[in-house]
Amino acid sequence: MNPSRLTDPRPLEPLGMSPELDFLDQPLSLPLRVTASTRHDLMALGECMVRLSPPGHGRLEFARSLEIDVGGGEYNAAYAAARLGWRAAFASKLPDNPLADIILNHARAAGMDVSHVALEPHDGLGRANRVGLYFAEIGVGVRGGMALFDRGHSSASQMTPSDVDWTNVFQREGVRLLHSGGIFAVLSESTRATLQTAVAAARSAGTLVSYDLNFRASLATPERAAEINREFVEQSDVLIGSPEGFRALLHSAAPDPQSGTAELVAAVSQAFPKLKLIAGTERTVHQGNRHDLSGFVGIGPRFGRGREYRDLEIVDRVGTGDVFSAGLLHGLLSGLPLGRTLDFALAYAALVHTTRGDTSQFRAAEIQALADGASASMRR
Repeated sequence: MNPSRLTDPRPLEPLGMSPELDFLDQPLSLPLRVTASTRHDLMALGECMVRLSPPGHGRLEFARSLEIDVGGGEYNAAYAAARLGWRAAFASKLPDNPLADIILNHARAAGMDVSHVALEPHDGLGRANRVGLYFAEIGVGVRGGMALFDRGHSSASQMTPSDVDWTNVFQREGVRLLHSGGIFAVLSESTRATLQTAVAAARSAGTLVSYDLNFRASLATPERAAEINREFVEQSDVLIGSPEGFRALLHSAAPDPQSGTAELVAAVSQAFPKLKLIAGTERTVHQGNRHDLSGFVGIGPRFGRGREYRDLEIVDRVGTGDVFSAGLLHGLLSGLPLGRTLDFALAYAALVHTTRGDTSQFRAAEIQALADGASASMRR
């Protein structure tokens, strides 16, 4: 155990373990449903969009061609979990047309279950329903990246609680972890109601709930997002976010602006005592294609940091936080010690920074090798 990973020199009492054992060296004891009684290890609920990007670091305004990909916060996490071999499912709503098929085909290719994506007839114009689009520019040097959303009237944003039989999903099929977050929750009042129904059904069935704050200024004001997020954080077991997101969640109850991440985690734990784990990433942006990336886990006064990636070369940063979530949930589902879980999640995020697109192109063995300290030397 590397003591430099602990930012608090005081002894840390592990969750449910004897005091002499180190917080990061022990797995988090979670009341997960057993594999044999469930069909899905992880189900993500949210919106997935078709992504359109100029090649390389081109600008949208001058693009003569656009690369097609797919992405969405919750979808990216489920896809990344599927790449690790978990029985991952995605629940959403799409119009029945070829743009939706781009998303469904992409999901199926990774082994994701999309049987709970509700399909509705397309109106032919996109006036009543459509697949959401977003346009992404990849930053470089002094120019940061940019995401421009075109998701109004999307089928996913109009999803209602009755679009999926949640009793069937959680009681009869069985799910070990439900993952969603602050993007889907604030899309509309109907998506908020859908998530409320899904979370209630999940908790009734003994399914654990993971929630990623994932604040987007284009979707809601910080005050509105915090109001909605607090409702779902109170019902969650695992909370994922950034220090900035935690501070917005706490709002007026946040610690002094000079306080560190450990103090923020302790404050969030106190405000939401049902949480079993809080985790997140911290990023320092030097240039559009050069960042420092680190991460943390904690609950109450117990807090630890993982490996830091300095001067990380960025090919595409979009979706990397979602992959961190998947890596974290991978460790929790696997029963890994928290330190190994955090290092795996950070390695997963770091690797996905090196490829184009929102979603994972990596296998578990590659990720674990980096987490264990493998270099970037060519493998022959």
